[in-house]
Amino acid sequence: MTEYENDYEEELEAFLIWMKDAGFTAYTQKSYMADVREFLNGLNGKRLESVKKLHVVSYLTSVRERGVSDSTRNRKHASINCLFRALIELELLTVNPAAGIKKSKTEKNREPVYLDEGDLQQFLSAVSGKYRSRNLAVFLLMSYMGLRVGEVHTLNLNDYSPDRRLLRVFGKGRKWRNVPVPDAVAPYLEEAIAGRLSPWRSKEEAMFISQKGRRLSIRGIQGIAAGTFERFQQSVPEAHRRPYSSHKLRHSFATMLLRKGADLRTVQELLGHSSIQTTTVYTHITSREKEEAMAKLEISMPEKEAAVTE
Repeated sequence: MTEYENDYEEELEAFLIWMKDAGFTAYTQKSYMADVREFLNGLNGKRLESVKKLHVVSYLTSVRERGVSDSTRNRKHASINCLFRALIELELLTVNPAAGIKKSKTEKNREPVYLDEGDLQQFLSAVSGKYRSRNLAVFLLMSYMGLRVGEVHTLNLNDYSPDRRLLRVFGKGRKWRNVPVPDAVAPYLEEAIAGRLSPWRSKEEAMFISQKGRRLSIRGIQGIAAGTFERFQQSVPEAHRRPYSSHKLRHSFATMLLRKGADLRTVQELLGHSSIQTTTVYTHITSREKEEAMAKLEISMPEKEAAVTE
């Protein structure tokens, strides 16, 4: 417990209740609570009614000065913003000092990381081991159906309808969506379900079970993905390896759909994005595509003037 945590015991408890009611995953709850505790400890016991936007910006500035990534800085901002939103909704506060603070935009300048179809096949071929059937199904749901790690984690057996070839997915914002299961993916999913590990509790409904007999955790999925990506890139010199992660599989799914001409609104629905602006981050243009576009130009140039000689 941090030095000033007792000063905010009621607010922290209220925030946790709010996140649970809003359907935040256990992983997100843990991350947000850690961020919020760090922020509150920096207030030195100041009452939350007295916190101003300056205090939030000052904290985020100190975070950036520590050298954390832009995504981590933005997550910490989101955590604090959620805290004040929660306390306002629960009628413990009336003002959100974290609202209106701009997110870091420098990430947009980075080269997007995703796998093309050829690389994706090689990645899936790198899935191996005793639990290959389960792990392969997990990665197929992410790379060919666009599920988030947390959505795979929360899947239950009755969320899959083999007759209709539909998967019911519980996503962000406590929203359900139905995602069609591609014909090529269905047999692998059904094989994984048929070979499902015996759960520790008889009433466990999780679709994917860990070797410890519990619902496969988010960290477990991320760890399995990290090991598979390592095997996938083992022939690549370390200096040239890409920073792949499990989320890049979902990223790759969206990129493939858009490149094949899928409507942006449809991709938004499949991904479960509340805003179409979020979906537009997947509309990458590669160097090859730029070159192909430039090659289509019919350029007519004036004839060169003859060289003038003395």
